[in-house]
Amino acid sequence: MKANKLTALLFGSILAAPLASQANDNQIDKALIIVNSGSLQTQGMAMVLGNAMQDKGTHVDVLLCDKAGDLALNETNNKQLKPKNVTPEQMMMKLQKGGASVNVCALYLPNSSHSKDALREGVGVAAPPEIAQQMTAKNTRVFSF
Repeated sequence: MKANKLTALLFGSILAAPLASQANDNQIDKALIIVNSGSLQTQGMAMVLGNAMQDKGTHVDVLLCDKAGDLALNETNNKQLKPKNVTPEQMMMKLQKGGASVNVCALYLPNSSHSKDALREGVGVAAPPEIAQQMTAKNTRVFSF
């Protein structure tokens, strides 16, 4: 009886090995999250998913365009979202602490009344050639909100 259980266990392990390998093949190395929505819930969900990907080992970068660029401003203090009672900008800063770069679109500042000095610490201004490189890299998946 013990031999049958051992055989079954070994056979099950052999069958499961390709599945585990396949799961690792589906893991993305890098993610670029582009957020342009002015909706706090959409911004919040983008940051929630970015943090979840980062927790799984994916390198995450964030590009904030249009109304979402306001998340990058020092003066922005949005209302907390349930159920965790955190703001989209707090979740964005958590991504930064985990190694994510956060940039506003190249068009954001010139088309607003804000200067680079108004941006939160660590937030930069995107260079289109660098973003284009990220978007077309084979190991990067692009998500848009």
